[in-house]
Amino acid sequence: MFRNDQPQHADQLPPEEPGHAPGRRSFLVASLGVGFALAAHPVVAQVITTPTDGLVAGEVKVPTADGAMPAYRAMPDGAGPFPVMVVIEEIFGVHEYIKDICRRYAKLGYFAIAPELFARQGDPAHADIKTIVTDIVPKVPDAQAMADLDATVAYAAATGKADTARRGATGFCWGGRMIWLFADHDPALKAAVAFYGILGGKASPPTPIKPKNPLDFGHDVKVPVLGLYGGHDDNIPPALIAEMQAELKGTASEIVVYPDAPHGFFADYRPSYRPDAAHDAWGKAQAWFKAHGLA
Repeated sequence: MFRNDQPQHADQLPPEEPGHAPGRRSFLVASLGVGFALAAHPVVAQVITTPTDGLVAGEVKVPTADGAMPAYRAMPDGAGPFPVMVVIEEIFGVHEYIKDICRRYAKLGYFAIAPELFARQGDPAHADIKTIVTDIVPKVPDAQAMADLDATVAYAAATGKADTARRGATGFCWGGRMIWLFADHDPALKAAVAFYGILGGKASPPTPIKPKNPLDFGHDVKVPVLGLYGGHDDNIPPALIAEMQAELKGTASEIVVYPDAPHGFFADYRPSYRPDAAHDAWGKAQAWFKAHGLA
């Protein structure tokens, strides 16, 4: 039985089909939905809404080898070029919460863009939680996601509004794990921030389409990554976070733990939201990017 405040996350997903490997696939999602994902309802009252005044915001299409991938982009209404913030979604897709994250960064002066990385496998915004965690999210190959993130950066560069030499990335839940992989994949990132992303361990063994986890390579990542985790995260136990902290010793990356916070503490549209931890984490994320030349 799934509860809205504790939906099954990427950490808890069933294993992928044996031998399933990345390949060319057509897009099942041609455009983004409106509002919050179906599986995320009911949305709680404290939800944060960032207005579009002073911004250029809306859906765009990112060219990839397989066709046009939908994405949400928000940036200041000005000449630019602006530093880039790649925003990586949770398991619910690029729904209203992720769009609002883009607008929050645009208000800070970024060209913020969130690609729909699930678009070939299905539409999590209009699916029930069972479909999301069995038929969509676990079937996205890491290599496919990295190629799509590269395509997103290339799209941003082609607009003439983005300074991709100053690019960062942030991600949440499923996207938190992707942040560590993207930082390992793209050494040109200036900095990255991961919110409660899966780290690895016995519960997350390697698979053909997900061959490694952050614990396998954290000590080698040259991009400075700030990890923001909850001490009461049922999906990522404190021992695993401590193991990752040890892995990061001597690197430019670090992890901050909010002892009383659960998984999803930054998600203001859900009961898991913790305002104090979220406010502090948002400040730390901004400071992290600024310290590494992105503001």
